[in-house]
Amino acid sequence: MRGIEIYMEGGGNSKDTKAKLRQGMDALLAPLKRAAQRKSLHWKLVCCGDRVHALRGFRSAVAAGRGDYVALLVDAEGPVSKDPRRHLASRDGWDVTFADEDAVHLMVQVMETWIVADGDALAAYYGQGFRRNALPATQNLEDVLKSDIEQALKRATEKTTKGSYHKIRHAKDLLSCIDPTRVRRRCGHCERLFKGISAQIETA
Repeated sequence: MRGIEIYMEGGGNSKDTKAKLRQGMDALLAPLKRAAQRKSLHWKLVCCGDRVHALRGFRSAVAAGRGDYVALLVDAEGPVSKDPRRHLASRDGWDVTFADEDAVHLMVQVMETWIVADGDALAAYYGQGFRRNALPATQNLEDVLKSDIEQALKRATEKTTKGSYHKIRHAKDLLSCIDPTRVRRRCGHCERLFKGISAQIETA
């Protein structure tokens, strides 16, 4: 294996917004990136905009057969009761059987679920006016609906000087400061992503 490639949903339609999200996710995944670099493996994270473009980038990279571990990372957009490939088949009509199951990863139920996993980081970022008690207290955040996560973030942040959470303006900074260990404890599919890529690096 020469390296790790991750094709991720998100970042909007411009190069600038995609670059910002990539910087934030790179920071969240920094333990994996450093482990890859210690093994002299290259690291490539691509923010593709919408989920269909993420799938296209993933499919093209798998087909290219460059000898890399190639992964897909997209929002689940709802509760997950199946393995990721079957979830995407039933929800989106995608056939991703061209890739191994361990290469398909979900943010459950949405990327912002990972963000709310670290209330301390959010409180430090938003400062005065932040309402921490508006965030879900449940340990397993993957049980919280996407709409409830979005409403919780809005209520928690709307009185702050930075204003209500905004994906393009705030996600990069928040992904850079949240603790991946806390996210992994509260979001099982994040733990799956870390363990899966770690295993690939260890055996390289």
